[in-house]
Amino acid sequence: MPIQNNIRRDWLSNPKTEFLAGLVVALALIPEAIGFAIIAGVDPRVGLYASFSIAVIISITGGRPGMISAATAAVAVLVLPLVRDYGVEYLFAATVLMGVFQGIAALLRLDLLMRFVSRSVITGFVNALAILIFMAQLPQLTGVGWETYAMVLAGLAIIYGLPRVTSIVPAPLAAIVLLAVVAVLFNVDVFTVGDMGALPDSIPLLHIPEVPFTFETLRIIAPYSLAMAAVGLLESLLTASIVDDMTETRSDKRRETLGQGIANFFTGWIGGMGGCAMIGQSVINVKSGGRRRLSTFVAGAMLLFLIVVLGPWVARVPMPALVAVMIFVSISTFRWQSFLEIRHHPWQSTTVMLATVVTVVWTHDLSIGVLVGVLLSGIFFAGKVRELMTITSEREGTTRRYTLTGQIFFASADRVTEAAYFNEDGVDNVVIDVTHAHFWDISSTGALDKVVLRLRSEGKNVEVIGLNEASATMVEKFGEHDKPFKSLGTVGH
Repeated sequence: MPIQNNIRRDWLSNPKTEFLAGLVVALALIPEAIGFAIIAGVDPRVGLYASFSIAVIISITGGRPGMISAATAAVAVLVLPLVRDYGVEYLFAATVLMGVFQGIAALLRLDLLMRFVSRSVITGFVNALAILIFMAQLPQLTGVGWETYAMVLAGLAIIYGLPRVTSIVPAPLAAIVLLAVVAVLFNVDVFTVGDMGALPDSIPLLHIPEVPFTFETLRIIAPYSLAMAAVGLLESLLTASIVDDMTETRSDKRRETLGQGIANFFTGWIGGMGGCAMIGQSVINVKSGGRRRLSTFVAGAMLLFLIVVLGPWVARVPMPALVAVMIFVSISTFRWQSFLEIRHHPWQSTTVMLATVVTVVWTHDLSIGVLVGVLLSGIFFAGKVRELMTITSEREGTTRRYTLTGQIFFASADRVTEAAYFNEDGVDNVVIDVTHAHFWDISSTGALDKVVLRLRSEGKNVEVIGLNEASATMVEKFGEHDKPFKSLGTVGH
């Protein structure tokens, strides 16, 4: 049975490795969730509850097994003005509406827009996130004693050295546990998870947002919810593509879009903030052996268990251990091969990649960086296609013949008018051969209109031949039928 096979594959395949990978992610999620809550200007519980809820729900509803979703900085930055001006209850309402918008996006198949994101943009996105992950660790390495640096180096040594000895336990988990034991036994003077903020001591319950259910409330939260939904889906779908490459598997982007919507919708009803996929935590999960839905579920469930049941112990986990893990993630995420590719890839691809990196790092806004990359990719693509169109011209007695080859659209349409000889003496007949050309838009038909109209206004007999069926349809629909094209007659093929 397909359903039984899916359950066995996603939930019962290699459970030990999946559980341990999820545990590593849960430990790494705690300080990040607290930090993102602080960025948003809300209580740490809001970030922790959100991370638990989103991870657990997306493990069931998502389309990318093994990918971790939780509260993120990208969303936290967006909601800060909302929380500041209207309060945290409006954040909960905005999170619910965020889920609704993402559900609508799934119905409209907006996930297909990912096809317009080039490989260069994805590479730039990955490298930028790796840099941001590393930069996020710098506050933990500034103004601290030598003990912090020693523990970070020890953590990195364990993470990189342990796999050479054994793979029974994920190296990041071993590093966290060992350094925590050392810190507690020897009372090492370093920052701990507890210093980040107070951990909750109860499970989240149903919480109806305490806001007026009026059009005015909708007017306030809708712009924030729309921005949260867009940024969340963008980061989630890009991260899904990255995890696809890392695991050499495919994901269901439409299901992931819907799953993100469901997760955020229900998270808003338990007092959580909006979230999305996290590339850093996803890399930790994959590098620790997590590939299936079980690891994602364990990450969320163990996060709640750790903070509610084992809170006093978790609070004593040294931050340098988690910093070491995140530095490892940063190094693993960055595509070092991209430095070598600069020498071999076209300069346009390199420009797109570097522009994406610089924009994301400069603005700390993933959506702006990706948008810049996509726009540059589109411009360069249009330029390439434009050059693929050729126009040749030859004169035989009183006849001028133009031969158009290639794709004619808004970026290349101007070449049609530029190639035409107007007010040419001794020419009575003009033949425009488009047998090997294709018209794509109204800009292309408009350019043809312009040339034919002007030549006919000069008293020349103009004939357009070779229009294929699709191009002829464009000309008939958008061209000036009663002027230059009413007498075209036979359509070429």
